[in-house]
Amino acid sequence: MFAIYKRELKSYYHSFIGFLFTAALLFFIGLYFSLYNMISGYPYFSYVISAVTFLFLIAFPILTMKSMSEEKKSKTDQLMLTAPVSVGGIVMGKFLAMVTVFAIPTAITCIYPLVMSRFGTVPLGEAYMAILGFFLYGVASIAIGLFLSSLTESQVIAAVLSFIVMFLGYMMSGICNLISETGNLLTTILNCFDLYTPFANLLQGTLNVASVVYFLSLTALMLFFTVQSVQKRRYSVSVKNFSFSAYSTGLVVVMTVVVVFVNILVAEMPANWTVWDLTSQKLYSVTDRTKEFLKTVDEPVTIYVIVDKDTEDTTLGQLLQNYDALSDNITVEYVNPSVNPRFHTQYTDENISVNSLIVVSEKRSKVINYSNVYETTMDYNTWTSSTTGFDGEGQITSALDYVISEEMPKIYMLEGHGEYGLESSFTKAIDKENVELETINLLQYDSVPEDASCVLINAPIYDFSSDDADKLIAYLDQGGRVIFITAYTEQQIPNQEKVLAHTGMSLAAGLVAEGDANYYYRSPFYLFPQVAYSDYTDGISGSFYIFSPYTKGIVLDETREDITFDTFLSTSQAAYSKVDIANVQDATMTEEDIAGPFGVGVEAVKTVDAGEATLIVVSGEQIFTESASQMVSGANLTLFTNMISQFADHEVSVSIPVKSYEVSYLTVTRTIGLASVAVTVVILPVGCLAAGFVIWFRRRKR
Repeated sequence: MFAIYKRELKSYYHSFIGFLFTAALLFFIGLYFSLYNMISGYPYFSYVISAVTFLFLIAFPILTMKSMSEEKKSKTDQLMLTAPVSVGGIVMGKFLAMVTVFAIPTAITCIYPLVMSRFGTVPLGEAYMAILGFFLYGVASIAIGLFLSSLTESQVIAAVLSFIVMFLGYMMSGICNLISETGNLLTTILNCFDLYTPFANLLQGTLNVASVVYFLSLTALMLFFTVQSVQKRRYSVSVKNFSFSAYSTGLVVVMTVVVVFVNILVAEMPANWTVWDLTSQKLYSVTDRTKEFLKTVDEPVTIYVIVDKDTEDTTLGQLLQNYDALSDNITVEYVNPSVNPRFHTQYTDENISVNSLIVVSEKRSKVINYSNVYETTMDYNTWTSSTTGFDGEGQITSALDYVISEEMPKIYMLEGHGEYGLESSFTKAIDKENVELETINLLQYDSVPEDASCVLINAPIYDFSSDDADKLIAYLDQGGRVIFITAYTEQQIPNQEKVLAHTGMSLAAGLVAEGDANYYYRSPFYLFPQVAYSDYTDGISGSFYIFSPYTKGIVLDETREDITFDTFLSTSQAAYSKVDIANVQDATMTEEDIAGPFGVGVEAVKTVDAGEATLIVVSGEQIFTESASQMVSGANLTLFTNMISQFADHEVSVSIPVKSYEVSYLTVTRTIGLASVAVTVVILPVGCLAAGFVIWFRRRKR
């Protein structure tokens, strides 16, 4: 085999085809790499791989057309067929030679993502998974072309046949949809030769074992067919053509059945066994929080997907496979809207779009419209919208919790004292927790409503009335729970302090300045408090910062034996509170300032006749704003969500944040962009052609 391999590899580079093939691949890959990544600044190398897929239809028929047909035409195949060399060795030698020719430009391509990473953040896992898909697709195409070349003596016919077969494989998914939107036996058979879908699965950033097995098994099958084709011809040179041909045909059938069976077996395996999510956003994976929640699902739930399975959103489809695999009580079923257009009317009166989901249990159902699965933003300068995030996991996990919950908790949000409003990401987090949020002005009520799971007080600027404070204290004494976010104000707030003092807490005068540079951002008043582990900081402690600008220090009365304190956010020992904020010149500590440390987030649990009163105080009026949360990769939102989840009596928070699509563009100067064009589009391809021409010309002179 090695002798055949060396002979074939030399022939590709002595005949100029190898250099031409390498130059063509490098030219087109370099062109799209320069345009998409180095000039436009997109950090995704998969865009390049997707754009150059058309080369499979042109370059590979040219590469493979002479592999076997030329031997037949020149009659040199007779020498090989009668030589003491196994047919398998002949076929593998030729195949590996062509794979080597293809592997050289692919190996050069592997350098490009590393170059991109010098100019910004690049999802390398997705990039190299796309290159792997490109290579496997190409190897399978080589095997197909090799087999077709073994069927004819004409290189042109071999090239045309290869183009037709590869084109059909590339377009097979669309062809099957044209034949039947609902699918039938014919489309099931034809889909076995759908080359693009397995490639697309790898292109999206997942190590999909089913796709890898498909390409490898298809390659093995085509090589086996090639061996049988050559074997039949070899035997006809000798004797007993008919008997061996019959045996060969039976073996072909057996091998085909084995390959089909292997692919079906892998496809039926649980997704968590066969799919590894390498995307930077983990789009197809479920978080540990969802995995913990799924352990609590103890009743049957069906997720109906309103789409023909062959045309489903692949991102959503792969995510649903994980839910199906992780819980025996969750079943995913597909409903083709073309066959059953009124199915959704059993659960909603509204029209829903294709790819929408309906989550159903014995208690209730919830519709997830496809428009809510992706987060979009509108650019009002151009009046165009763009997709900025994927919320599939957040929507599905929330819907599952909704349909199995016994009752829906309710949170009342206080108003009437200049409180901050909650921005959309925080109200969405509450909604995903399946908690009803209602604003309330206590002046209109005799007491806090009995159905309150929690009262949320979000940074009131003005003081409570004495009656409001008494109502909140009475609510706490009945075993109530309150989340109190403090705000800085120069006014006197005796009634707010009265509520805090009821659970052994008070606020230091002024604003906290952090004396340790490790715990603030740019200004000593922009705190990164120390994060201790608690149920509220789950997923944050040890991994993320909390950002708390303009913070008042929380002081605890440790002498209170009826109260248990849990300080989950705190300043360093070097922190102090600047008292005279109006006249502050700098952040240097003076004699009138109050030495720390202070609490920034504290839970106080007081033993009362009705059980336990819980008051969480979080200092920093802007801590639960989108701008503050974005500073620390959404950790502030996670903290807020954890608090809501605990007060909604959820064992595990079911509010999963949107997985953002937004990434930083590569920062590439115009000079470097033009240099990349020069190197990848001109120098490398032209260098290959020049080297090929020199070698070809020298051999011609001989």
